[in-house]
Amino acid sequence: MIARIWRGVTAIDDAESYVDYLRRTGLADYQRTPGNRGAWVFWRNMDGRAEFLTVSLWESEAAIGRFAGDDINRAVFYPEDDRYLIERDETVLHYQVASPPSKSDLPAQPAAARPRRDTARRRR
Repeated sequence: MIARIWRGVTAIDDAESYVDYLRRTGLADYQRTPGNRGAWVFWRNMDGRAEFLTVSLWESEAAIGRFAGDDINRAVFYPEDDRYLIERDETVLHYQVASPPSKSDLPAQPAAARPRRDTARRRR
């Protein structure tokens, strides 16, 4: 299994709408691509800007190529990215996943569709 990681930055005020945009574009395309094993978006407030990481899991380089095209090291961009991104990596990083999650660890439905749970553990 291979992890594909990309980084970009938006204005902090655009962070939530950029997440929605990612769900409609890149994340949706990941999920439609045979060989994709999941995708996540992480973001943080970094000095008044929103820094994003997308992490997707793939069964092979061939599967990544079905999403990214011939040059799997190039980032994939969408028409409205220029509206949001004030900084972006033009290339992605790929890592071999040393400890892949079991199927029971992967979400059965997109995170946005799952109800939130209080995950705090109580000490007895």
